[in-house]
Amino acid sequence: MNNKLNEIRRKISFLRSEMLRVEDAIRKSVNRNEDCTVASLQVMGMRTALLVLISERNRLGGERLLDVDEMLKVGRRPVNSRPLQGPRVRRER
Repeated sequence: MNNKLNEIRRKISFLRSEMLRVEDAIRKSVNRNEDCTVASLQVMGMRTALLVLISERNRLGGERLLDVDEMLKVGRRPVNSRPLQGPRVRRER
């Protein structure tokens, strides 16, 4: 679930940066008295996608980031319970 939350957060971050880029292009088009309908529709679509991602993130419990103490309280266990010691070799007797 933590990987899913991180993936959603990355998508949200990317989407926000793309929205800023397109909004900047809209401002430039408006200042030049050009049509910006297509870019405006793109921003509206991005906002819809952003709302879907935010609701998914909130559904998974990612409204806020957990600090270190909270992460330890959740009781996350490592995938491999054995410590890494390199490859096993057979000992000769």
